[in-house]
Amino acid sequence: MRQRAELNWNDDGVPVSARFDDPYFSLQDGLAETRHVFLTGNGLPERFAPGFHIAELGFGTGLNMLAAWAAWEQAGVEGSLRFTSFEAFPMAPEEMARALAAFPELAPWAGRFLEAWEGGACDLGSLRFELIVGDARETLPSWAGVADAWFLDGFAPAKNPELWEEPLLAEVARHTRHGGSAATYTAAGFVRRGLAAAGFEVERAPGYGRKRHMTRARLP
Repeated sequence: MRQRAELNWNDDGVPVSARFDDPYFSLQDGLAETRHVFLTGNGLPERFAPGFHIAELGFGTGLNMLAAWAAWEQAGVEGSLRFTSFEAFPMAPEEMARALAAFPELAPWAGRFLEAWEGGACDLGSLRFELIVGDARETLPSWAGVADAWFLDGFAPAKNPELWEEPLLAEVARHTRHGGSAATYTAAGFVRRGLAAAGFEVERAPGYGRKRHMTRARLP
């Protein structure tokens, strides 16, 4: 049976995971952080090309996917952006809608997605999306896909260490094209070491807002 996210909502309307005691997006400006960390951190939208495939650990509210899809359409790239996300505890669509209401700039994309999405895969023309539900340590090894860019967006490593362990980061590398990339908001030393051990070239970059540093990685 599929397990759902367990949520609390703070006074600012930000969903907080009851299971991991961590907010789903930045209290300052979640969309700006997403663009800084995951888009700019992966060299996007400059690297977009027909057939580009993004994979993600931690789907959450869908904010990262919607920001990438919006950037794809605004860049005028031909064909579909492929986006695959791995999530152990998915939010219900109505919870996603409540959270995403904080980002009216993305309303055209959020509305189209939530109207069509029924919890698994969907094809919206310019977006081919798939959500793979379950523990990524179990689901990623058997995934047949290969990504051009990874959004590593699990909850904080101290609270959700399962998504940051070396064996899983090795699977991320195994499912990355040569020349592909990964980015994450965390600059924790063991995460950077795990990415390096998996074969990535790793650099610490300026973070967003009050976070001094983040991590960027490239697979040579």
